[in-house]
Amino acid sequence: MTKFIIVTGGVLSSVGKGTVSASIGLLLKARGYNVTLVKVDPYLNVDAGTMNPYMHGEVFVTDDGAETDLDLGHYERFVGINMSKYNNITAGKVYFEVIRKEREGKYLGQTVQIIPHVTDEIKSMIRKAAEKANAEVAIVEIGGTVGDIESLPFLEAVRQLKIEEAEHNVVFVHVALVEYLRATEELKTKPLQHSVQELRRIGIQPDIIVARSVVPLDEETRKKIALFTNVRPENIFSNYDVSMTYEVPLILENQGVPSRILEKLQLKDSQPNLEDWKKFISDLKEGKREVTIALVGKYTKLKDSYISIKEAIYHAAAKLKLKPVLLWIESTDLESYPQELEKLKKVNGIIVLPGFGARGVEGKISAIRVARENNIPFLGICYGMQLAVVEFARNIMGLKGAHTTEVDPKTPYPVITLLDEQKKVVQVGGTMRLGLQKVIIKEGSLANKIYGSTVAYERHRHRYEVNPEYVDELQKNGMVISGISENGLVEMIELKDHKFFVGLQGHPEYRSRPLAPSPVFVSFLKASAGIE
Repeated sequence: MTKFIIVTGGVLSSVGKGTVSASIGLLLKARGYNVTLVKVDPYLNVDAGTMNPYMHGEVFVTDDGAETDLDLGHYERFVGINMSKYNNITAGKVYFEVIRKEREGKYLGQTVQIIPHVTDEIKSMIRKAAEKANAEVAIVEIGGTVGDIESLPFLEAVRQLKIEEAEHNVVFVHVALVEYLRATEELKTKPLQHSVQELRRIGIQPDIIVARSVVPLDEETRKKIALFTNVRPENIFSNYDVSMTYEVPLILENQGVPSRILEKLQLKDSQPNLEDWKKFISDLKEGKREVTIALVGKYTKLKDSYISIKEAIYHAAAKLKLKPVLLWIESTDLESYPQELEKLKKVNGIIVLPGFGARGVEGKISAIRVARENNIPFLGICYGMQLAVVEFARNIMGLKGAHTTEVDPKTPYPVITLLDEQKKVVQVGGTMRLGLQKVIIKEGSLANKIYGSTVAYERHRHRYEVNPEYVDELQKNGMVISGISENGLVEMIELKDHKFFVGLQGHPEYRSRPLAPSPVFVSFLKASAGIE
């Protein structure tokens, strides 16, 4: 029988529920428990796939092709398990399913309402996710902030879950901000108190509180929180600022959070093995040799838009004991201020980031040209690879006006074009080429050296491809097609006479883990740092 840990958030969004949830998952897995994590998002989108990254950060893609919330990336990186479409529940999915059942007559004769029909569907989806993962413990993170109208049905559903499940099978963990006033050097608990009051008004009494703050909680503050929240002081824990989120599991472990949770769930506690995790953190902190990486994209003002790429760099840096210095460059700035391109000539490596649409495209193409002409290690991911083909076609093959039909449908040289199976697609949501795809690697290529194999698997998210009509011409002019799909699509490109010039149609960042970094990022950082 699955046990459930419900994680709620108070005071404001982005308070760290995802990191706390992922950390608890890591700590329970380190004790030998089979865990899974579920992210509940109260928005009405069916999935995150159609959302601008500025709205909700990165879209994280799973092996089975689900376009999900970025917190699933945290879960995979911390816990080291693969998520699936069942691990992200949205209000859109719930209402879509309820309405589908109503139209099919499944509720025949009933007035379909939030309670019980919507709340029953939510509970069903949570239980299904746990069942699919064969989980002993399912950690369910309720997105948003307590008090939001959107999250009320989900909070009501987990309130009911507590009643329906056996005694000691559901524990509520509330993560909320405790503000630190620097002027008076004191911690203010009133917002946290109000968030717990709101939870209790809904019918949920937290079992454990994790207070998010700049500095650790002192004993007086802990007692004050206990007094006003009906939670014993020993069940109140501090999640204070650290230099990297990967330290949070150790903070929670040192305070005894997992032990207290297991006690409340009446599960056996044991000594976790966290040595590999500690070594990863130590290696990342001890990196002394700096390597400057420019990340060129159109959403760089919100770093969460590319969080998996950023973390993949850190994973590789820890393995190589390097200190990465990330230089975020908005591709539109390279168009408006061409002098900004001079900055790129001074970096150790350039990554042209994924994205869609016309904005910032010419800036990305200019950055690719700088990397190619100045022998600066280059990594192009998805759109970054496609635009590397455009740049090559224009400046090496002399095809003036070459472009992707995504940006210029009337280009005389459509070197990037829509996938055949996409030409009849009408609905844009969930219809791209998505999920884990097999890549066949060319023997003797740099890609072969990177993966150490003639077969690789990466997750994908795209509608456009290298136009097959131009493949022979690209190769005649010196571009190496080093990876193809089983049906012949171009998956990887590289240039021979270059320090490191690699483009991938897939997204290697999605599968990178702290203890198992992506070989693509390891090889790229090696080249950028001049490591043989």
